[in-house]
Amino acid sequence: MTITTVRKRTGELVAFNAEKITVAIQKAMFALDMKNRKKAEFLTKEIVDSLQDKISTFLDGIPDIEQIQETVEDILEQREERVYKVYSLYRRSRGIAREIKQYFKIRDDLKLEVNALKVLEERYLLKDEDGNIIETPTQMFRRVAKAIAIVDNKYGTNSKRTEEDFFTAMCNLEFLPNSPTLMNAGTKLGQLSACFVLPIEDSLEGIFTTLKNMALIQQSGGGTGFSFSNLREKGAIVKSTKGVASGPISFIRIYDSTTEVIKQGGKRRGANIGILSCLHPDIAEFVTAKSGKRLTNFNISVAATDVFMRKALKGETLTLRSIKGGKIVRKINAAALFDMIVKNAWETGDPGLLFIDEINRRHPLKNVGEIEATNPCGEVPLLAYESCNLGSINLVKMVKKGKIDWGKLRVTTRLAVHFLDNVIDANNYPLKETEKITKAHRKIGLGVMGFADLLFMLKIPYGSKEALRLGERLITFIAKEARETSVELGRTRGSFTNFEQSTWCRQYPAMRNATCITIAPTGTISIVAGCSSGIEPVFALAFLRRVMEGKQLPEINETFKRELIRRDLYSDELIRKISKTGNIQDIKLPADLKKIFVTSLDISPEFHVRMQAAFQRHVDNAVSKTVNLPKDSTMQDVRNIYLLAWKLKCKGITVYRYGSKPEQVLYLGTGKPIVVTTDYAGGCPTGLCPL
Repeated sequence: MTITTVRKRTGELVAFNAEKITVAIQKAMFALDMKNRKKAEFLTKEIVDSLQDKISTFLDGIPDIEQIQETVEDILEQREERVYKVYSLYRRSRGIAREIKQYFKIRDDLKLEVNALKVLEERYLLKDEDGNIIETPTQMFRRVAKAIAIVDNKYGTNSKRTEEDFFTAMCNLEFLPNSPTLMNAGTKLGQLSACFVLPIEDSLEGIFTTLKNMALIQQSGGGTGFSFSNLREKGAIVKSTKGVASGPISFIRIYDSTTEVIKQGGKRRGANIGILSCLHPDIAEFVTAKSGKRLTNFNISVAATDVFMRKALKGETLTLRSIKGGKIVRKINAAALFDMIVKNAWETGDPGLLFIDEINRRHPLKNVGEIEATNPCGEVPLLAYESCNLGSINLVKMVKKGKIDWGKLRVTTRLAVHFLDNVIDANNYPLKETEKITKAHRKIGLGVMGFADLLFMLKIPYGSKEALRLGERLITFIAKEARETSVELGRTRGSFTNFEQSTWCRQYPAMRNATCITIAPTGTISIVAGCSSGIEPVFALAFLRRVMEGKQLPEINETFKRELIRRDLYSDELIRKISKTGNIQDIKLPADLKKIFVTSLDISPEFHVRMQAAFQRHVDNAVSKTVNLPKDSTMQDVRNIYLLAWKLKCKGITVYRYGSKPEQVLYLGTGKPIVVTTDYAGGCPTGLCPL
């Protein structure tokens, strides 16, 4: 009697295929850099022979999956002990994942990681009126691909081929658009943009009209940015009522409270950024506005001019004038204000700085209007009412045989620009003003995620000149390909409306999109993709993730795990030890591992800033990045970071000193394993950038 059938875990009978055993063995061998197909086939033959010898012990002569895997382990343990360890570890981890996946209400038709499934279940997959999930991950990607590709028909090209290309890139996790596109494409809501900037007029009607617009945008999944710089200062006379103005900070609190009660369709909390000019009379109150637990739904940043920065360095006087009439309200020492900004950033992580002059200098539409604000995480400076849709390339998927596959990166970049341009036409805009200016400028923001993982894979330390060179080479390449694609789209579909008023018209014959490149934090889409977030270093190499109530899943950086296995260093005890601190610098491991596998707090603040600047030089929007600092960092460290970022022409800068907020998602050095929620993607431990 010969084995021809296998009993699956569901009880279903399927044809026995020995090739699957060979593939499983090969995967274990690859982790050890063993590439010997013949050996895998030889071991498979032994396994099949052993199964054949035991056929009488199986129910109806049919082995089940577990019996086959146990036989694989028995043979490997006898013949290839190192391969056995890898295979056994993989089998055990898959078993834990299966145990947890049974609690999910979705069918995992893409074999995604548990964390990805949790995020998809909570935020992305469509549900019926009773809250039941009605699509799989594959169906979600098909829904999105179809809704975005159909725009091609408008421009005289067949959308079917485009749909397949979009679908394949997303299913392979090579490129993912921002969260609202995944949530809403192909639905009645149809709001696809992540980023909005809304103007605030200095009147009660204007302030509350913007508040209403904010609520509509956040309910549909978008994040909002505001400059409060045009609101008159606290104590200023209101002519219409003869009363006094309460000042911008009072209205920021109203916006914050409103966000608190909006659940964005039950999918994620609201996100805002509040910005105030360094020349506003209420700037001192603004700088301290987030002390304690206030403004929990806002990031805040000071719009710092070059004049302010130079005066701060020289200790000169800064004149603050009334918003109405320009009367001098007070004079302050610029150095004292800068010290206050530094002190509060050290204590709470806020405020950040927006280098507003640099932003406007490099804005390709400077002749159209002046930028005053950005999206919540600072990576997209926008004019009033503008929106921007984002997407990111997963750099982990751009590696082949230990090297960057530049050809694949080129194809993926061009496909992503095509996708993001289509989103502008497919979008259902929440405001008429937003639709008009967004279609006039057609700004998109293509970025990357998985950069830290890429460095691990290439064995390049994050805090090295080699990493800086690679980062700059990558973004230069992507920016060039993106702009060339935008030029081609401009020729075939038409340039954005204000092209002739832009700086691009002096360089290119046509241009579809006023901006193309952005580095976003990729908070949740990097969880779906299973990679590190944006260009951030990883915050911890190993920790426990809380994925279900009462269920915790060990999470180890995949490249780090493979390297430990390859060197025969992997053990449960080692992982438990690493999970208590997140890093390996004080653990007995080879020096080259400690050099390559660094975490955010292992990297000098200067290198954090220099990496941001390396990307910013070739990004026409901006870069979202947090300089994570150890708890014992000083205010002078923060001062140096802010000054270096300005000197290197970054468009903005934010810091986070570990433990400086009353709540964060990661706690190190407690003597117990780190436990985080699904929301943590590996960047800033505060979890304040959900987009």
